[in-house]
Amino acid sequence: MKRKFKKINLEKPIATAKINGFFILIIGIIQLLSIAVIFGLGAILTGTGVIEREWWQGSSIPYIILMVLSSVIIGIGFSALASKLLLTPYKSLVNAMVKVSRGDYSVRLHFGKSQTLKEVEDGFNTMAQEISRTEMLRTDFVNNFSHEFKTPIASIKGLLELLKREDLPKKKRQEYIEIIEEETTRLLEMSSKVLQLSKIENESEIKRLVRYNLSEQIRDSIVMLEKKWDKKSLDLDLDFDEIEIKADEEMLQHVWLNILDNAIKFARDESVLSVKIEDNENAIQVSITNEGEEIKKEDREKIFSKFYQAESSHKSEGNGIGLSIVKHIVNLHKGEIFVESGNQKTTFIVKLPK
Repeated sequence: MKRKFKKINLEKPIATAKINGFFILIIGIIQLLSIAVIFGLGAILTGTGVIEREWWQGSSIPYIILMVLSSVIIGIGFSALASKLLLTPYKSLVNAMVKVSRGDYSVRLHFGKSQTLKEVEDGFNTMAQEISRTEMLRTDFVNNFSHEFKTPIASIKGLLELLKREDLPKKKRQEYIEIIEEETTRLLEMSSKVLQLSKIENESEIKRLVRYNLSEQIRDSIVMLEKKWDKKSLDLDLDFDEIEIKADEEMLQHVWLNILDNAIKFARDESVLSVKIEDNENAIQVSITNEGEEIKKEDREKIFSKFYQAESSHKSEGNGIGLSIVKHIVNLHKGEIFVESGNQKTTFIVKLPK
C-alpha cells in the first residue's frame, strides 16, 4: 500500500523548540531521580541500622562521597537508557541520510506516532520522494535528449554523404538540403532551450521591467509561428483589445512563443486556435486554447516540471524544457499559470500582475 506523505512548507524551518524542551525535561528528570535515589538509599540504610545516624551527623564527608558516587552511577545508568530511547530516531535519520547520499532514494523514515519527530519524518520523506522523482525525470530526460540530439546529427551525416554523389538528381538534392535545414533548426531549438533554462533558473528577480503593448507582442508571436499553424490549416480566433503590461518584455516573449508553439503542435488539423486577453482589476489574464487530445488530470501539474513529458507518443515533438521555462518566468513575475482540459480542448491560462 502506497503511503501518502503530509505536504509541508519546505521554506519554513522545522521547529526545534519542542525537541530541545524534551531533552531538557529528560535531563531534569534524571537529576531529580538521582537525588531521590540518594536520599532514599540514605534513609533505607539509616532505618535498617546499616549506617548509624551519628555517622551522618558526625561528618559530612561520607555523605558527600556517597552522594557523588550515587549521582555518577545513577546518572550514567539513566543517561544510557535515555540515549538509547531518544537517540535511536536520530541514528535512523543519519543512516537514512547516508543512504540518500549514496543514491538510494527509496529510503523512508517511520517514527511511529511520535508527534515530536513528525516534522522531521515528513520533511525527510518529502525530500527523498522529490529527489527520487527529479532523478528519475533527469535520467529519462538525458536519455531522450541524447537520442534527440543523436537522431538529427545521424540524419544530417547520412544526407551529406548522399549529397556527395555526382549522379544525384537535382530534385533529390534539393529535398535533402531542405531536410538538413529542418534538422539543423531542430538542433538549434533544443540547444537554445537548454541555454534559456540555465539562464532563467539563475535569475532570482526581474531586473528589466518596462511598460509595453502586450497585445502587439502576442500578435508578433503568432506571426513568428505562422508557418507552423498555416501548415496545419488552423483558424485563428483572437479576442483582445490593446492592453499594456509592465514586465520583462524579452522573458514574456519566451512565454507566448512556448505556449503557442505547444498549442499548435498538439492541435488537431483544421481546428481553431484561440487567444484571449482579459484586463481584470488586479491582473491581466491570457488564455490560449487549442482543439485536440486532452491532457490527463494527473499530468496537468507535472507538465511544468523540468524534463517532464506528458505522453511517450509525443516525446519526439518536444523535450520537456519549454513549459519549465514558462513556469519559472511566470513565477519571477509573481504570476500564476495553470491548465484546463476537457471536451477535446486544452487551455493554458497565464495571470500576471499589471
